[in-house]
Amino acid sequence: MKTALLLTLAFLASLVAGCSSLSTRKTVDLTRYKHIYVEHRLADNHRLDEQIVTELKALGCPEASCGFLTMKPAGVDAIITYEDRWTWDFKDYLIEFSLNIRDARADKPIGHGYYHQAALTTKSPEAVIHKVLGELLSPN
Repeated sequence: MKTALLLTLAFLASLVAGCSSLSTRKTVDLTRYKHIYVEHRLADNHRLDEQIVTELKALGCPEASCGFLTMKPAGVDAIITYEDRWTWDFKDYLIEFSLNIRDARADKPIGHGYYHQAALTTKSPEAVIHKVLGELLSPN
């Protein structure tokens, strides 16, 4: 009887905790890139580009900015593009977030981050962006 109760409680706890996955890959030390430009997506109704810039500034990239690629300022070191997927389950939440970083001069990929959360309790977009960028911009 106790075993069945413990198994049931463990199962319910795993449902509430949910699962998420994070994967990042970088080919160079990204901490040397200080002037990063985040390309605005036309389909972004959640202003993730602005949230990415806010997080970049908090992580030590004071010259981070965002906008359309045609408005990219001179002297940019790296360009970030991103994809997001949202779902609705009694609330709108970010289920998938993918971020790519390219060297602005060589136009070569230098970093990638991917986060997926399929859980009853989800992280806010700010927390997801913090987790992905924190991993990518941490020293080697």
